Amino acid sequence: MKKFAIFDFDGTLFDSIHDVMICLNEALSRHGFPTLTHDEYVKRLGGNIDEIVSLVLKDNNTAENIERVKRTYGEIYDASPKDRTLPFEGMRDVLVELQNKGTLLAIHSNRGTDSIKYFTEKYFQGIDFVAIEGHDPDYPSKPNPYAVKMMEKKFKVAQEEQIYIGDSSTDIKTAQNAEIDCLIVRWGYGFKEDYENGYPLEIIENPSQILKYF
Repeated sequence: MKKFAIFDFDGTLFDSIHDVMICLNEALSRHGFPTLTHDEYVKRLGGNIDEIVSLVLKDNNTAENIERVKRTYGEIYDASPKDRTLPFEGMRDVLVELQNKGTLLAIHSNRGTDSIKYFTEKYFQGIDFVAIEGHDPDYPSKPNPYAVKMMEKKFKVAQEEQIYIGDSSTDIKTAQNAEIDCLIVRWGYGFKEDYENGYPLEIIENPSQILKYF
């Protein structure tokens, strides 16, 4: 049985794409760049903010343009109500159940750490995450296993006791690189090829299915 659950944030714990799309499209418009649709954004998620903005800008992705759009997006996003970013139904109940079992809970994401903490403090009060590892420009982002290995060492958890829970190819690659098991959820921003990938232990249809591994 597993003892350490490492969760991805966007598309796994939270449905967050709507606020990101609104704010990034506003930033693109202010700088005269084309906006994108929901489906176009889904195809560009998974990396850190620099990588996402680069993909969103397409052929306009010069270093200067990335920095301009990223800065404007940050200002718009920080000032926005972010009221469309909500936990997926059933996820809080699963976290409570896992915590009651004594499971170590962590979040690993390419979203900024402060942003993750804002939402967990708002919606997951009472859940004790032993670590929240978001994007840090000084360290490698997912799918590099740097943060997973750091947590493994800090909490002295064996590889076979860990499981990575995500929604996309980035999460599968992260788990593979860390040499730990993973589950992929179907309610996030993954694609058909992710659900057909042979590495995950299971493709989860409902959050409650996670509990059987603990």
